[in-house]
Amino acid sequence: MNFAEIKALDEAYVLQTYGRNQVAIDHGRGATLWDTEGKAYIDFTSGIGVCSLGYANEAWAKAIYDQAMKVGHISNLFYTEPYARLASKLAPAAGMAAVFFGNSGAEANEGMIKTARKYSYDKYGQGRSAIITLRNSFHGRTITTLKATGQDHFHDFFFPFTEGFRYAEANSMESLEAQAGDDVCAVMLELIQGEGGVNPLERDYVQAVAELCAQRDWLLLVDEVQTGVGRTGTLFAYQQFGVKPDVVSFAKGIAGGLPFGGFMTNEKCRRVLGSGDHGSTFGGNPMAAAAGNVVLDTMTPAFLEQVAEKGRRLREGIAALKSPYVSGIRGMGLMIGVGVQGITHKELRDRLMEAGLLCLTAGKDTLRLLPPLVITREELDRGLEIMARVMGA
Repeated sequence: MNFAEIKALDEAYVLQTYGRNQVAIDHGRGATLWDTEGKAYIDFTSGIGVCSLGYANEAWAKAIYDQAMKVGHISNLFYTEPYARLASKLAPAAGMAAVFFGNSGAEANEGMIKTARKYSYDKYGQGRSAIITLRNSFHGRTITTLKATGQDHFHDFFFPFTEGFRYAEANSMESLEAQAGDDVCAVMLELIQGEGGVNPLERDYVQAVAELCAQRDWLLLVDEVQTGVGRTGTLFAYQQFGVKPDVVSFAKGIAGGLPFGGFMTNEKCRRVLGSGDHGSTFGGNPMAAAAGNVVLDTMTPAFLEQVAEKGRRLREGIAALKSPYVSGIRGMGLMIGVGVQGITHKELRDRLMEAGLLCLTAGKDTLRLLPPLVITREELDRGLEIMARVMGA
């Protein structure tokens, strides 16, 4: 099918909830994609941070095929090998105690919220369930995670929202203290606010929040849906902030393109949720877990060091453009935000796409770059060359 035919079917039969780019992707290899008309694009999106191993990765595809030919799904009423092997690798590598597997980032964050509230209920009883999140945060699109999100425009239309969330300004302990109270059970953070504009938190602030949580027996919940699984140059971003969360969520890149996510707890919280307290029909799906094992096996120290180096190369290359459109560059590893001025971030994204480079936007004025972690030096340089043509001085 060509682009016009696909678009016509979408408009006729699909709810119009997405502002799609005017391109239909057909196939890819590495960090390069081709549309249905045969045009090639360097991909700086990886499916919004999902396709960590890029496209047409043979080991990843073989693991999925081999598992599909054994059993594609059986439910959590039975044990299967793939999720058990994945958990046995993931928890120790993250310095955590136990894992719950689900399907998505929003679901993972819901699980964190449930864990925090049950931990507090079990220990202190009712009335201690409020969770402090940050202004400009984003935690998902379910009713509860929308309310956890610290952006007012997400709090429209879908009333009534789940109660029990308050919002503090990022990097301000004074603001956090102002939201404190006897009813608080947890603080929930993105260490880099992705959808809000790729804004890293200050390391000292994160450590101060962790200390306050420990003092008051609040759980420290870290949302690593976008920052986790190698994206920032370490397996999880918190490993660069000198803290260890009580509960941490993950999704996006964990299965390299299949729907998969979950959360991990420390030893203190590993027994908070018991049989029947939480569940997911598709959680730990054998095919997705088989893919996750391939992804995690790829995340060696040498590989993660390369991710960090690629990120430095990309940031330095953008800075060297001295583009009049660039107001600043921020981020960690291959999670990069480029402040945009003199043009809207969406207009700049569209110009880059027309020239053969796929990018994302975030916040009000940020170009967001999330290339596949396996992107080659040649593909990075081709992307920079396109940016130079479109954005150069």
